Amino acid sequence: MQHPYYQSILLIERLHRQFLELVKAELERRGIHDINNVQSLILYNISNDDLTVGELTARGYYLGSNVSYNVKKMVENGYLVQERSLHDRRSVRVRLSEKGLALRDKLREMFERQVEGLNSANISETSITELNRSLIDMERYLVGRLGYAIGGAPSAA
Repeated sequence: MQHPYYQSILLIERLHRQFLELVKAELERRGIHDINNVQSLILYNISNDDLTVGELTARGYYLGSNVSYNVKKMVENGYLVQERSLHDRRSVRVRLSEKGLALRDKLREMFERQVEGLNSANISETSITELNRSLIDMERYLVGRLGYAIGGAPSAA
């Protein structure tokens, strides 16, 4: 029998994949074909911010290794505006264009519909809050173990 910890890791991965499928279905339902589900989530997380590409990953808005490619595609398709920083000409900042803001609003509507559906699925806000606390604790544990795994001293975490 698997330990619940390992089962949780697998469930998180499956939940994320299923969520991406929901975003993909929403894009298809709306006839949006020039942005994918992963790019849409990056866009949604940027929201009203003005960020560098590095900040996208540092803030956890994107977890993959090809964020530059995804940003480039969103700029090409008119969802993001990309500008050199006034203070550091080596740095490039991105923000949502009008088209990006419109898609962000459509995604917000989708999320609101999903939240409304949680009650009918008997999933309370309290249970989600408790789940989030546990996931944060697990994340802290894993971050603490990471230092140990790459040659550091074992963490007390």
